[in-house]
Amino acid sequence: MVDVISACIFLHFHGSKSLEVPFHRDSQMTMKGLYFQQSSTSEEVTFVFRDRENLPVTEDNYVKLQVKACALSQINTKLLAEMKMEKEFFPVGREVAGIVLDVGSKVSFFQPDDEVVGILPLDSEDPGLCEAVRVHEHYLVHKPEKVTWTEAAGTIRDGLRAYTALHYLSHLSPGKSVLIMDGAGALGTIAIQLAHHRGAKVISTACSLEDKQFLERFRPPIARVIDVSNGKAHVTDSCLEETGGLGVDIVLDAGVRLYSKDDEPAEKLQLLPHKHDIITLLGVGGHWVTTEENLQLDPPDSHCLFLKGAAVAFLNDEVWNLSNVQQDLSWMNPFHYTRQKSPWKLFRKIKEERSKLFSFNVLSQTSGG
Repeated sequence: MVDVISACIFLHFHGSKSLEVPFHRDSQMTMKGLYFQQSSTSEEVTFVFRDRENLPVTEDNYVKLQVKACALSQINTKLLAEMKMEKEFFPVGREVAGIVLDVGSKVSFFQPDDEVVGILPLDSEDPGLCEAVRVHEHYLVHKPEKVTWTEAAGTIRDGLRAYTALHYLSHLSPGKSVLIMDGAGALGTIAIQLAHHRGAKVISTACSLEDKQFLERFRPPIARVIDVSNGKAHVTDSCLEETGGLGVDIVLDAGVRLYSKDDEPAEKLQLLPHKHDIITLLGVGGHWVTTEENLQLDPPDSHCLFLKGAAVAFLNDEVWNLSNVQQDLSWMNPFHYTRQKSPWKLFRKIKEERSKLFSFNVLSQTSGG
C-alpha cells in the first residue's frame, strides 16, 4: 500500500512537492488515498489516510491511471469556498504522472500502457496521492519519453502557468523584452526558459544572494539580474536603462505592493515593486501579467496605461479548469509547445542543489468511499 509517512517528498522549483508512488498490480478491492482534513481547527496542516475502492472505468470518456508520481501543491481553500466545493475531506495531490491502465469506450487520445501527465480537476473525488485514479481524458497529455515521472508531475502546473502567461496572455514573440519577477521561484524558473526558447530578451529580479547567483548561471544568460534583497535596487531604473528608455514589452510579476509604505509589511516593501513602478517601466503596447488577484488601479494608473496602449491580464492557473468552454489540458500543453525542437530541454531540472525535504503529519486511517 502507499506509505507516505516514510516517503521522501522533494521540493522542486520551490513549488510543487513530487514523489514516486508505489503500485501493486494485484487486484485488491481497496487502496489508500491521502486527504486534507478541511474541518481541522488547528493551525497545523492535517492529512488523513482513507480507504478507497479500486473501481474500474465506467464512464465513456474516462481513463484509469496507475500513478507513478504525484506533486503536492498548496490547497487553495479560499477558492474552494468561493466555488462552493468545501468538504470535510479534500483529495490531496492533483498533478499526476503515470501509466494508463484502462480507458472508456469513447476515449480517443489514449490507450492502455500510454505514459501520461496531467492535473486532476478541482472537483475530483480521487486523490492524486493514491495507487490509481480515474480522470477524464481531457485533463491528461502524453508524457515526453525523456521526462522522468517526478519531473513531469513536479513541473506540469508551473509549466502550464508560465505557458499561459507568456503565450496566451502576453503573446510572446522573438525580440520582445520580458521582465520576470522572482526568476528563481517556481513560476519564474520555467518562464525564463520559455522566454529564452522564444527568442526574447529576459530581465529578472532576485530576492536573495543565492537566487542571484543561481540566475547568473542561466544559459543562455539573462540580460540583467536585479538584486532586490537589500531594498536598494531600483527595478524601474534598471529596466529603462536596459531597454534604452523604451520600457519592457512584457512584465510577469510575483505580486505587487498596492499601498503606501506605511500600510505595507516590511518584507513586502523590500521584495515587491509598487504597482506604479510596474506601470512606469512598461513599454508602449506592453502587457502586464499579474498574479495579484486583488489588484486595484486608481484613475491615474488607468490613464497611464491608456496612454501607453498597454494591457493588464490576470494569471489564474485554474481558469482552464473552471471554464465551461475550454476544459481540455491538451490545448495548453506546455510539453507540446517545445515538441518540435527539444521536448524537455526547456524544463530541464536545473535546481537539484536547491531541493528540500518536505514533511507533514498524518492522522490515523479512516474509512471512506
